[in-house]
Amino acid sequence: MPRKRGRRRSSGRRTALHELSFSMSHMERLLREGHYAQCLSSSAPIFLAAIMQHLTAKVLELAGNKAQNSGQRRITPELVGMAVQHNALLSSSLGMKTISLVAPAQH
Repeated sequence: MPRKRGRRRSSGRRTALHELSFSMSHMERLLREGHYAQCLSSSAPIFLAAIMQHLTAKVLELAGNKAQNSGQRRITPELVGMAVQHNALLSSSLGMKTISLVAPAQH
């Protein structure tokens, strides 16, 4: 019997696809170019990358829960905005910030 072609779904979770990573060298470059301090600790970019990774994972988790509750299969910018807005800690931290609903231009 011929084998079916196409995508094959695995039954196990693929955690490697769900992990995020932020480049510490990129964070260091941003900190240096931003002139936020006269001297920069070697652990500052590591700490910043860890915070960015944690915040991004939390926002995506909340937006994913909103998508699942509303029966959607994808996370949209509207769901991200609603997730941030309905979380007390995130809304107080990002309260005065504007989250753009337009995707950034690809270079």
